[in-house]
Formats: sequence, C-alpha cells, structure tokens
Amino acid sequence: MIFMLRWLAKAALIFVGVTILWVGLYRFMPPPFTFTMMGDVIAGRGVTKDWTPLSRINPDMARAAIAGEDARFCSHNGFDFRAISAAALRNAQGRRIRGGSTISQQTAKNAFLFQGGGYLRKGAEAYFTVLIEALWGKRRIMEVYLNIAETGIGTYGVEAAAIRYFHHDATHLSPTEAARIAAVLPLPKKRAAIDPRGSIRRHGNTINRHIGVVRRAGLDKCVS
Repeated sequence: MIFMLRWLAKAALIFVGVTILWVGLYRFMPPPFTFTMMGDVIAGRGVTKDWTPLSRINPDMARAAIAGEDARFCSHNGFDFRAISAAALRNAQGRRIRGGSTISQQTAKNAFLFQGGGYLRKGAEAYFTVLIEALWGKRRIMEVYLNIAETGIGTYGVEAAAIRYFHHDATHLSPTEAARIAAVLPLPKKRAAIDPRGSIRRHGNTINRHIGVVRRAGLDKCVS
C-alpha cells in the first residue's frame, strides 16, 4: 500500500510538472497541432491554418467571440458559474442542449485535449483552464483561441476562416464578417460563415448587433 501511494504521488508530480511545462511553452509559441486537427487528418480532410498574432486580427473579431461565446470573459477566472447554472437549468427543462463553457475552457480543450470524453475530459479541461488563466492571461488565451478554434471543416483559426469565406485576411474583417465567423464556432462542421441561413444568420446578426455593446461597455478591455 505504501509503495502504491508513493508511486501515485510520484506519477502525480510528474504529470503536474509536464503539464505546467507544456502550458508554459504555449505561452510563447503557437500550438503546432491539436488532437482535433489530427482527427481531420486521419479522416483525410486535411488542415488549413495560419497563425496570426492578436495585434493583426481586427479587434471586432475578439468582440464578436466575446459577444457570442462568453460575455464575462474579462471578468471571470476561467469559469462562468452563472452561465453554467443557466445552461444546466435549460438542459434540465428539456430545452435545446447548451453548454456553459467559457472561452478559457474552450481554449484549454482545443489546445491540450480532445473532443468528447465525458467527465474525465471535463475534469482535465478544468485543470488546464486553471493553468492557462494563471500562466497565460486573458490576452494570450484569446489569441490562442482565435487561432486554433475550428471555423469550418478542416479550417482552423480566424485567419484561415477569413480567407476561406471572405477572400481577405483577418486584419480587414468587417463587424458583419467577424460576427458570421463567431456564429460558426459552436458547430463548425455543420455551419458556414458565407451566405448563412436560418438560425445561423439570425445568430450572426445578433452577435453583430452586440459587437458595439461589447466595445462601449469595455467587455473586451482585457484583450484590447
């Protein structure tokens, strides 16, 4: 029993050390590849991505992400417990399933983990969320998120999305274009930012209207 406890303690220390080093490296270097990208490669779809510093991405893209995904991004510590509670209540009432994940949680999942996986993956996601909030800060979290989030089948990051959908780089995104990319983020394999229809168009229009709210209310102050 003592041997087992010592082995578990040693394994835990190694895990913590390796993951802290891993997160620390990504504080300064772009994540070269993700498990989600690997899935596209295995499926034969290929991957299109182009790392772009946050300073070269139109600020309305970050505002659109905040408006569409995480309005309290700049004020929470990685977890928006109000959003989580609201999502749980909505799901318990049998309404359309929604998550309460923040941009920080989504970034942790996208950068270090895989899609799906149930409670074990969610626990790991929470652990990595704490690490990136502590070691990266909000601006770096947003930068990584906007560069590795899936924005279409085989398409990752807003630079690749801007070129794919609008034929110009992310520096020149209009508010409408940024909102349309943000509207794709929840279901990138089923949605397209170009000529969106139905609920996707309505969601994009709502995000577009809220970009100005995010700017005026300073909800993007941690990344601007």
